[in-house]
Amino acid sequence: MDKVKSVLVVCLVLGLFLGQSRAEFQDCYVGCFVACVVTGDNVVKCSLKCLKDCIGLPSHGLTDAEYFCKLGCASSLCINLSSKDDPGEKRVAHCVNSCSKTCANHA
Repeated sequence: MDKVKSVLVVCLVLGLFLGQSRAEFQDCYVGCFVACVVTGDNVVKCSLKCLKDCIGLPSHGLTDAEYFCKLGCASSLCINLSSKDDPGEKRVAHCVNSCSKTCANHA
């Protein structure tokens, strides 16, 4: 049983490395967030929209369950890290990465 757990942990860790890179998420998020705020939308709405758009990039191969887990977690924990003056993309990316780990452990 310990060997099975070890293999699962290795697979989960590799999956995180093969998934979305933090820099890619940051680029997506900051571009989306700034464009959204400039159009006059409020910060919370922009944060949610950009989390949804940037977490769900199709090239990342997330299952529906992983995507919705990650989006739900990020929506709950990460949206307050951005402001009109500072998108906080590094803090948001770190927060979303934590959600990825949480969701991978519960998938």
